[in-house]
Parts: sequence; structure tokens; C-alpha cells
Amino acid sequence: MNVESQLTIDKRQARIAFSRAAPNYDAVAALQREIAQRMLDRLAYIRHQPAVVLDVGAGTGEATLALTRHYKKARVIALDFALPMLSQVRKRGGGLRRPRCLCGDAEQLPLADQSVDMIFSNAVLQWCNDLQGTFREFRRVLRPDGMLLCSTFGPDTLQELRASWSTVDGDSHVTSFPDMHDVGDAMLRAGLAEPVVDMDRMRLTYDDVSALMRDLKSLGAHNVTTRRPRGLTGKKRFQAMLDAYEALRVEGKLPVSYEVVYGHAWAPRQRQMEGVTMIPVDRLGIR
Repeated sequence: MNVESQLTIDKRQARIAFSRAAPNYDAVAALQREIAQRMLDRLAYIRHQPAVVLDVGAGTGEATLALTRHYKKARVIALDFALPMLSQVRKRGGGLRRPRCLCGDAEQLPLADQSVDMIFSNAVLQWCNDLQGTFREFRRVLRPDGMLLCSTFGPDTLQELRASWSTVDGDSHVTSFPDMHDVGDAMLRAGLAEPVVDMDRMRLTYDDVSALMRDLKSLGAHNVTTRRPRGLTGKKRFQAMLDAYEALRVEGKLPVSYEVVYGHAWAPRQRQMEGVTMIPVDRLGIR
């Protein structure tokens, strides 16, 4: 089996899935909100006053508005590759400054070089096919000393569902997720400075597998890898997966594990491109 092809995300299908999920996303996004809040809490300990903040993968914009409240003088931009998600961002506000909305892909940001001071990206990187290339894009648009704060899901995410399907067949039924060390290595190779990665483990519980799968579909987070099964899953195989998952039931509930990987890095003060080191004018000393 080609591991790389297993990891490939079908971007068209992912965009369709998130577009369909947009109207009901907030009703089932409790985990995503909790992760975003933990990221926002970290900002209290980071001395950084950005003029332009980019929320990559903004979704319905809850974290975007929190960033607007936290950085009252900053221009905040919500970016998402699903236009209906940005429509939900525009419906928010409540008297606050409305963030600007931009439809685009994290792997090909439609922004000029060195145009933002901070990138905030919650639970997006797992939908990118080139992790290092995505970080390179982040570095490209960040100004020197610009900050990146991001999160993604690690390989133990949905491990119970993945293990249950593995008893049935060898197909890819669950999206694969990057390892914490791979995230850190990718930031380094992309030229980001002082990268730090850490990890949380979270667990949700469900009454049955069908409820879990409905939530994943409502989030737009169901399997969109290119190696996903294209036909309908037979009743016998689906029941076999359910039976395997039932063996994991604890105190009347089915566990669902999530491994959350956080990344924090800075754009280097010296920008090196094609062998030439570029130093901002304000870093030049005068004798």
C-alpha cells in the first residue's frame, strides 16, 4: 500500500463537505471550540501586538471574533476554503467590528509576501496534503517576527473507529493525521524559528456509533481521502464494524479519542530566499 496516497486529501470533496456542514456546524463543534479556547488562552502569556491577524480555516468565525476582541486595534481576516463557512462568519458580529473574509486554501494563501503579523489556525492542518509546504506558505505571508499559533489532530484521533474498521477490511475509512514530531520537523524545514509543539488528549463519549458518524458528517469531517471506499458499505461489513466498536464500551458509553497537537513558531527576523539573506531595515545598526 502506498502510504502517501493513503494520506492524500481530496480537496474538492473536502470543500463540498465543509460547505454542506456550514449551517449546522456550530451545533456539533464543541470539541473544536474547546481547542480554540485553549489556544486563545495561550495568547495571554505571549507578548505580541499584531497589526494584521489571519485566521486560517476560520470556519464559522467564532475564534475570529475572539481574536477581534483580544486584539482590538488589529485588522482580523477570516480565511476559509468553503465559501458557505464565510457566510456564517458574516452573520456574526453583535456590534463588534466585523472581520474581513477571504476565500482561499491554506496551502496556497491568496496574500502578498510579509503581509500579516500573526496566523491563528485551529484544526486545519490535517486537511492539507503538504504539511511542510503549508508552513512555508505561512512563513511567506508572515512579516519578520510574525507569530504562528496552530493546532491539528494527531494519529491517535478516532483510534477506536479506525481499529473497528480494520477488523472488517483494509480500506481507508478514517482520515490519517500527522504525528506531533512530524509537525515540529515540518515547521523547522519550512524555515520557521523557535518551533514548539505539545499535545493534549481528549475523550468524548457516545451512546452509539451512528451518533458519532452523524456528528462527523455534520462537522464536514468524514473521510475524504483519495483511498476512501467509493461504493456503499455492505450491511454485513458495517454491522461487523459496529460489533467491534461495541467491545470497547465502558460504563455504558462508547469512547472516542482525540489527540490534539499544538504548534507555536515565529517568522525569522532574517528572511532568506534563493540564497540571499534579506534583513529588515530596522534591524540594521548604524555606527
